[in-house]
Amino acid sequence: MSAILLVPPASEPLSLAQARQFLRVDHADDDAVITALIAAARAHVEALTRRALLTQTWRFVLDAWPANGPFTPRIGPLQTLLAARVFDAVGAVHALDVESFVVDRVANVIAAPCWALPAPDRAVAGIELDVICGFGALASDVPADLIHALKMLLAHWYDNRGLVGGSGGAAASQPASLHALIAPYRGLSL
Repeated sequence: MSAILLVPPASEPLSLAQARQFLRVDHADDDAVITALIAAARAHVEALTRRALLTQTWRFVLDAWPANGPFTPRIGPLQTLLAARVFDAVGAVHALDVESFVVDRVANVIAAPCWALPAPDRAVAGIELDVICGFGALASDVPADLIHALKMLLAHWYDNRGLVGGSGGAAASQPASLHALIAPYRGLSL
């Protein structure tokens, strides 16, 4: 399964002013660096948790429908299924009725009766599901501990710019307590 970001979040869960306050930076000299670090920290927290912090649109591409029925995307939390498509042998797309699917937001699962889903005729990438994911559109929708994890990562990266992790006493690439903060939100895969 591939996941393709179609529409990124409209903003970041942490504003430049909030980041500067947390970092105790009272000058504008590093605003470009801080802004870039906010986006990088958000992306890193999202990758570690497999959760979109703010509302985003993703396309999941499958070769076939899951044998056991429900589809569990690698990214959550699910909000809405926008579109479902299958491709035939010549590459023509056939839209499926999204009302025939059930989006279980709690379990982060998309399900439909397996007998109601047409099998794709294309052996590779025969199914596309466009989904809106994320805790919400506003920073206030994101759980506070994930915002704090983002702030910790931002501060660590800001304070350790130019240092490389690894042996030799250099700074670690992320704070040790980061994983404790994000642990309840991690979506693990096999």
